[in-house]
Amino acid sequence: MSASPISITGVNKIFTTVDHDVIALQNINLEIPSGQFVCLLGPSGCGKSTLLNAVAGFALPSSGRIVTGDTTVTGPGPDRGMVFQEYALFPWMTVEENIAFGLEIKGMGKADIVVRVRALLETLGLKDFGNRFPKDLSGGMRQRVAIARVLALDSPIMLMDEPFGALDSLTRRTLQDELLRIWAELKKTILFVTHSIEEAIYLADRIVVMTYRPGTVKRDILVDLPRLRDPSSAQFNALKRELGQLVMEEQQRHQHDEIRMAAVD
Repeated sequence: MSASPISITGVNKIFTTVDHDVIALQNINLEIPSGQFVCLLGPSGCGKSTLLNAVAGFALPSSGRIVTGDTTVTGPGPDRGMVFQEYALFPWMTVEENIAFGLEIKGMGKADIVVRVRALLETLGLKDFGNRFPKDLSGGMRQRVAIARVLALDSPIMLMDEPFGALDSLTRRTLQDELLRIWAELKKTILFVTHSIEEAIYLADRIVVMTYRPGTVKRDILVDLPRLRDPSSAQFNALKRELGQLVMEEQQRHQHDEIRMAAVD
């Protein structure tokens, strides 16, 4: 299935608590063309995952509109596949069964499922692990399975919430390269949440830096660096310094708010 655009217009998200309302997102406007790889970057509490969940249809906006393709998002849908940090695999199913699960729900024929699953096992380096259970796999291998399960559904949009955040640096880089290879081949639209500035620069066509609560778009930066990107290059590190300053400004604002609130209490 070909890639699909994402349009986010005037999106606000307010969470109501016992004491007060929390404005998580405020007037978010983003246009993401088909096939673009976009990273959402910012400190904890800036609303990155809230925005991603809104696009996924898990937490609808309090106001505003999100459109994927030609369809307004009103809930989860087959056009959007989600990859979580915590793998979200069924522990009682084998690798093959986990990948096949969504296809069975869709009603795909058994023969076609076998073909699709075998192809994905090959693509993601899992062909020798099809009969293993998640408990028998490393964290990196489990995340490969989670990615394969989303790819099996052939959704035009992939939503990824810090999928490599819990992995060691070597495994993380290996999966980053794997994701870039798959993205280049399949031309999916990817919206990817990360705390890592280096990861955002390494992966993205475009980096959206968000402010600390309420989450708004602080900067929208096009990453004009050739792929594969060299983290030791002068251009890479110049952008890393620029983004580091932007994120640190929001982190400091977060800390100042915490001090102020503690003084009030």
